Amino acid sequence: MAGLTLRNVEKSYGALTVIKELNLDIHDGEFLVLVGPSGCGKSTLLRMIAGLEEISDGTIAIDGKVVNDLPASKRDLSMVFQSYALYPHMSVRKNLAFGLQNLSMPKAEIARRVDEAARILQIEPLMERKPRQLSGGQKQRVAIGRAIVREPGLFLFDEPLSNLDAELRVQMRVELAALYERLKTTMIYVTHDQVEAMTLASRIVVLRGGKIEQVGTPEELYTRPANLFVAGFIGSPRINMLKATVSGGQAKMADFAAFALPDLGTRDSELTICVRPEAIQLGGGEVQAEGKIRLVEYLGAERLVHIDLASGQRLLFHAQGADSHRAGESVTLGFDRADMHFFDSSEQRVEPALAEVA
Repeated sequence: MAGLTLRNVEKSYGALTVIKELNLDIHDGEFLVLVGPSGCGKSTLLRMIAGLEEISDGTIAIDGKVVNDLPASKRDLSMVFQSYALYPHMSVRKNLAFGLQNLSMPKAEIARRVDEAARILQIEPLMERKPRQLSGGQKQRVAIGRAIVREPGLFLFDEPLSNLDAELRVQMRVELAALYERLKTTMIYVTHDQVEAMTLASRIVVLRGGKIEQVGTPEELYTRPANLFVAGFIGSPRINMLKATVSGGQAKMADFAAFALPDLGTRDSELTICVRPEAIQLGGGEVQAEGKIRLVEYLGAERLVHIDLASGQRLLFHAQGADSHRAGESVTLGFDRADMHFFDSSEQRVEPALAEVA
C-alpha cells in the first residue's frame, strides 16, 4: 500500500492553468474519490499522479519519495481507464498475463497472480474467451484484473464505469466496494457522478476550476458542506436554495415566516438558506409556507414532489412510501431550523445560532 502527498501542485498548458496550487494528503489504504463537474481538473490530476502528465510546479510524493521525475512504470501503481483497452486477439487469460510477461516475471508467479485476480473478480469461467465474447461489465472486470495482477501499492481509476449502462454501473459499484474491502490497497477514483463518490469513498475531494472546494467523508460533505457549490453538488436530488436577508437579527425569506439569528446582531446581510428535499415536511415543520404542487415524479417506493411558492421560488420535496398528493393541489410545507444550511454572500458556510421563530 502507499500514501501520497501533493504540495503546491500546478498544471498549466501555456497561459491556461488547470490545476492551481493544490495541496492534498492521501492516506495509506484509503479509497479517495476525486469528484467535480467536467473540466474541473480531476482526470488531469490523476494523470499527474500516474506520471502520464508532467506537473508544472510543486511536488508529488509516494510513501515520502518525490516522484516528479519518475516514469509511470517506476511508481508502483496501476491505472484503470474509461476505455477497457483489451487486446482483441488475446484471451482473457492472456490479457491478464501480458503485462507481467513484458516484465520477464517467472511463469509460475504469473500464473499465481492471474489465477488470484480471476478468483477475486469471479471471472474464472471467462478465462479462455476473447473480448468480443464478453459483456461490458465483464470487460471492465478484466481491465480491473489487469491492474490487480501487478499487485501495486496504489490503484488509479479514471471514470471506469462511465461506459456501462445504469444497471451495470450499480452492480460494478458494489463489486468495486467489495474489491476494496478485500485488498485494502490505496485507491484514487475519478468520477463526475456524485452518487458514485458517495457510495464508494472513504473520503471525497470536491474540485472546481482546478481548486479543492472541500475534503471530507461522504457524511461530512452531505451534512456540513463548506460552501454553496458543495451543497449544490453533493446530494441527489439537488438541495433547495432560498434567498434570505438578515436585518436587525431577523432572517426573512419570501413566502416564509421570519426567524431570529441573534449572533449576526443588527448587521444587515444576505444569506442563501439551503434545505435538503428529504428534510421538507408537507403539513408541518417549524418554518412554514404555502405552495402549489407543480409536478409529482413517481419512482416506486418514493416520489419527488415539485412545489411552486407564491414568490415564484420552487422547492423539491422527497416523499417516501405511498403519497396521495397530485399536481395542482395546494399544500402547507415547512422544515425545521436544525435542517437549514446557511451561506453568506461569498457562498461560504456560516453557523448562526438559531433562536425561536419570530
